[in-house]
Amino acid sequence: MAETLIRGADYLITMDDNRRELAGADLLLRDGVIAEIGQGLRTEGEIVEANGCVVTPGLVNTHHHLYQSMTRAVPGAQDALLFGWLQRLYPIWARMGPEHMFVSAQIGLAELALSGCSLSSDHLYLYPNGVRLEDTIHAAAELGLRFHPTRGSMSIGESDGGLPPDALVEREAAILEDCIRVVDAFHDPAEGSMCRVGLAPCSPFSVSRELMRDTALLARDKGVMLHTHLAENTEDVAYSLETFGCRPGEYAESLGWLGDDVWHAHCVQLDASEIDLFARTRTGVAHCPCSNCRLGSGIAPVRAMLDAGVSLGLGVDGSASNDSGNLAAEARQAMLLQRVTRGADAMSPRAALELATRGGADVLGRADCGRLMPGKRADVAIWDVSGVQSAGSWDPAALLLAGPTAVRDLFVEGRQVVRDGRVTTIDLAAQVARQNELAKGLAE
Repeated sequence: MAETLIRGADYLITMDDNRRELAGADLLLRDGVIAEIGQGLRTEGEIVEANGCVVTPGLVNTHHHLYQSMTRAVPGAQDALLFGWLQRLYPIWARMGPEHMFVSAQIGLAELALSGCSLSSDHLYLYPNGVRLEDTIHAAAELGLRFHPTRGSMSIGESDGGLPPDALVEREAAILEDCIRVVDAFHDPAEGSMCRVGLAPCSPFSVSRELMRDTALLARDKGVMLHTHLAENTEDVAYSLETFGCRPGEYAESLGWLGDDVWHAHCVQLDASEIDLFARTRTGVAHCPCSNCRLGSGIAPVRAMLDAGVSLGLGVDGSASNDSGNLAAEARQAMLLQRVTRGADAMSPRAALELATRGGADVLGRADCGRLMPGKRADVAIWDVSGVQSAGSWDPAALLLAGPTAVRDLFVEGRQVVRDGRVTTIDLAAQVARQNELAKGLAE
């Protein structure tokens, strides 16, 4: 029986059903599960002292393209809008192979772990040169993060009026066949699962109506979740109106892409009727504020979504459009943008932290994660608030106002993945060096 006692936290932010915050609290982890919360707890296992620290649930990332950590700050894409940005990067991504995918996934997930993230989704929608979804799955398993990869796809290339080059699209029959393969091989629906697989056609402008519909039918037959990009910017909405004769939310509804087993990335340009539609159908949204700023897509109506009851989490999006993968910084950005548009009382630091924890877990269908409660998974972030970033703070629990954006320690399923600010499970320095070498090769 493996136990770890996190002892004497200054503040423990539970995100439980009553949103309790406890002072001087202990947290006992046993066999991957939170066993007990209280004071004066004992163990014969390892003890981790947490005085001078705030303890939170591990953060949850609901949207990423991990392979993009190989192509940060690419000249020619630095100042482009979404469609031009994609056209600059597609030819580079077409040269990537399995090792690029494995290394970039480990780098991207390690970066997330250092920012307190214990559970991440990923949207991999291109498969050049023998790439397979398991290139990323194996990377996550070795690192030790809880993972929700999605088998993405693109089927309409430039010759058929789509945006991606023909070299990056696949036959739709082959896409569906591989979707079945990866779900059967890697999806674990059990509580506490370290890997659940979703199905994720890239976007309405890179796949056909038929593939969207067939993927939804397949996902529901297999009992897995659905994910795609939707209403990311005004170009996206204009494309939907011109091509499909309706707004993005209406298009999603016509294809069966609404429900609590669906989450859409971005949704920056949803109107009031679409927000109401998402709320009524319990459809989830992955809000990616830094990427939306970077690409000039706009500010998503997050406050309106939350007030309507839309299920909402946060995503860092790809590192080619962020160009970072720090989920704590993402939560702060989400809070600040809502204040810019709606006033300083539009979103509190605790509300933003909830989006980054419990909110994201609920979007991914993981009620076993995102909160510190007995019986929930032992995914725990420990933040040292005794340092310079928090010095003088009257409320150390308001991490997103004055606090570190990097964790001291991170536990996933009770296993320590970050200790004293360093990843423990892989040789991160060696992987960074390898990523830089591979990225240099892509640029040649």
